[in-house]
Amino acid sequence: MFNTLRTLILGANARAEESLRDTYAIELIDQKIREADEGLRAAKGTLASLIQRQRAEERLLATLDQRIADMTRRAAEAIDAGREDLAMQAAEALAQMENERVLRSETVLRLDSKIVRLRQSVEAGHRRIIDLKQGATTARAIRREQSLIKKLPNGEASAIEEAEALIARVTNADDPFERSDILRGINRELSHDGLADRMADAGFGPATRVTAADVMARLKTKAT
Repeated sequence: MFNTLRTLILGANARAEESLRDTYAIELIDQKIREADEGLRAAKGTLASLIQRQRAEERLLATLDQRIADMTRRAAEAIDAGREDLAMQAAEALAQMENERVLRSETVLRLDSKIVRLRQSVEAGHRRIIDLKQGATTARAIRREQSLIKKLPNGEASAIEEAEALIARVTNADDPFERSDILRGINRELSHDGLADRMADAGFGPATRVTAADVMARLKTKAT
């Protein structure tokens, strides 16, 4: 039983969430677009930092190449002059600078690879956000259209349908005058007030009311 109740509660929560998402779909779309924009701005900031760091490493690498070239020239001149001691010191310095150059070159390559991947992600994210914004514009137009359709004659619970129902209710109502006439007839039958008239019409006893035929006969008698 507990599992059944749990399933029912989960189902009710899911339906309520779906209904809420449908009701506030446009607001949710706008919020998700804002979140995507914030993520894209953060990615752009990271990309800018990587590019800045890469450029700094490239400048240091270029400076290091100049120092290596200069020290190589000086070492050669020291060897030519027979100064092995200075040439050895230059060689040690060159070894350190070349090792540093290897590390910096690898750093530049790693940064370049990261920049390429992140730039592709930023470009793809930018295109997707543009598509999302266009989709949001379409969704808002559809939602406005749906709202207007509900107010048209063919729309759900339209004003015209309500007016037609009210008119039909009024026009189909019972005629109070006809109802009163019927009630009077029923009352006469119950009180036997009309029985003498019906019997006189059938030839039993004198007439209890003047008819058009009586008036015509009287007029003809006066005329003669």
